[in-house]
Amino acid sequence: MKYLETYSNDPEYNLAFEEYCFRHLPLENDEYFFLWQNRPAVIIGKNQNAYQEVNDDYVRGHNLKVVRRITGGGAVYHDLGNLNFSFVAKTKENQTIDFKRYYIPIINALEKIGVKAELSGRNDVTIDGQKCIGASQSVWQGRVLSNGCILFDVRLEELSKALNVRKEKLASKGVKSVRARVTNIKPHLKRDISVSDFKAELLKAIFELEGQEPVEYKLSASELEGVKKIYAERFSLKEWNYGASPKAEYSHYERFPIGSIEVFFNVKNAKISDLKIHGDFFGTKDVAEIEKLLEGCEYEKNAVSKKLAGTDLKSYFGAIEKDEFIEMFFR
Repeated sequence: MKYLETYSNDPEYNLAFEEYCFRHLPLENDEYFFLWQNRPAVIIGKNQNAYQEVNDDYVRGHNLKVVRRITGGGAVYHDLGNLNFSFVAKTKENQTIDFKRYYIPIINALEKIGVKAELSGRNDVTIDGQKCIGASQSVWQGRVLSNGCILFDVRLEELSKALNVRKEKLASKGVKSVRARVTNIKPHLKRDISVSDFKAELLKAIFELEGQEPVEYKLSASELEGVKKIYAERFSLKEWNYGASPKAEYSHYERFPIGSIEVFFNVKNAKISDLKIHGDFFGTKDVAEIEKLLEGCEYEKNAVSKKLAGTDLKSYFGAIEKDEFIEMFFR
């Protein structure tokens, strides 16, 4: 395994760097790991509705960037008090979303530093029941990107103000506020260290647990040009980061064990149109395929069921039954 450095705190650039590494770095003989930081920003999941997830007045008033990543999951607040990690590796045969494989090295490394953390729920790491790490993941053409946000010394009050979190999600976690649900790692350490020291110790621990010395892979000039191209064509654009706010006559939100799903659609001449699907779910396929499949479908349960026949919804959303998904259109 090699480690990478982005040499940047720009969230748009860092997410472009991550995507380039995920899609293009050679994986024949190596996997990659990197730790990186963003200046204050809100990072939303691939399938989320930015206009619902972000406190727009607060974000604009504090000049925070809103950036959409290419992995699923929920919105997170970044500042220089947190530390983000990314693993880029080859997938196992027919691999689906699997957080444990990439969380366990982080948990073991934290224990080596002196923090007792544990896996919780579908994609969280907690200390004494409070979330300190959230992760997301993408699987594409035999490659997996597993990334996460480690709350080390984040300004938690800013985090709670920048995000809009549905009451249903908080209730599913048994808490009344975002602030009550999360904790920083720093107060749980027996010694006072900076985030820079924490980064160095975590990197060292990860490689020690692999039985390796950290060796940096430095991107070539042409590879860095590839990063800049992705930055210019995706992450620097409002069209990608915010997308269009769904304008729909009908909508329904549902929270499942695999996360939230919300459908927005119109019915024209008794047929489904303008369907948009948002949520913090994880899948290996693009939900735009489902949106296209159901466009023009007769607005009737049997018709929708026939359209979805042979479609593996688990590839798009995780472990959800077809009847559960169809029912969302008729409530």
